[in-house]
This record gives sequence, structure tokens and C-alpha cells, in this order.
Amino acid sequence: MPGDDRILRDQLLEFLRGGSAHIDFESAVRDFPPDLSGKIPDGVAYSAWQLLEHMRITLHDILDFCVNPKYIALDWPKDCWPEKTIPPSTAAWKAAVRAIEADMAEFEKMAGDPESNLYAKIPWGDGQTLLREILLAGDHNSYHLGQLMMLKKQLTA
Repeated sequence: MPGDDRILRDQLLEFLRGGSAHIDFESAVRDFPPDLSGKIPDGVAYSAWQLLEHMRITLHDILDFCVNPKYIALDWPKDCWPEKTIPPSTAAWKAAVRAIEADMAEFEKMAGDPESNLYAKIPWGDGQTLLREILLAGDHNSYHLGQLMMLKKQLTA
């Protein structure tokens, strides 16, 4: 195996950004009707707002774990899911979108930087590596973006 892991890093960046078999974040949140962001159709567990906020909270938690030696884990699920189904304002929705974009940019920066060791264990973790956390962030977002798209289709049908 070559010492250069550029191919892996490029694949990680593609995964984080969406595309191929995954929707990208911008496409999933673009034009989401603000008046529908707090609605929960029959048979669905969460509103679009709750999904977006859960993504924001969880993504930031994963990033914090990667970079903060004083990391303190959130209490699952209490700290990871918002109780309120409706966003407090349109500005709150937009702020959550910007926060997710900023945290994803940090993950992309780490994934693309040849100086970041993807394979070293995170010293304050239990054996997790940066590679694992990047994959976790991408996988978590991908899963919930799929839910968000399905919810958008249900609400606008």
C-alpha cells in the first residue's frame, strides 16, 4: 500500500460533501417550506426542525470529540434531540443550516489535510480514530438527510 493516502482523503471528501449515492446537504435543505418545518405527518417520529437540530447538535458533538481534549459527552438522547417540533424562527432554521455547514467544513478540512493523522487514536477517546469519526459524521448526516428528503416529499405532496 502506498504511503500517500490522497485517494482515501478524496473519497472521504466526496462522501462528506454528498453526491454519488447520497444527497448533498444543500439540496436537502434548499427550499424547505418554512411553514412545514414544524409539521409531523402521520407515522413520522420527528419534524424537519427536530431532524435538522438533531443533525446540528450531533455533528457538533462529534467534531468536539475530535478536537477537544476536555470533551464531555452529551446525555443521549436527552441532549441530542430538541423537544420543540417548531423552530423558534426562520432565522433559527437558517442558523442551524449555517452551523452544520461550518462543522462539515471543519470535517472536510481535517479529512483533506495530509497532516491530520486519520489512523491515530484520539487520546481522550476509547480507541476511536479521526477516520472513524469522519465516517460517523458522514454516515449520520446521510441517514438523516434521507429522512429529511422523505419528510419534505410527504409534506409537499
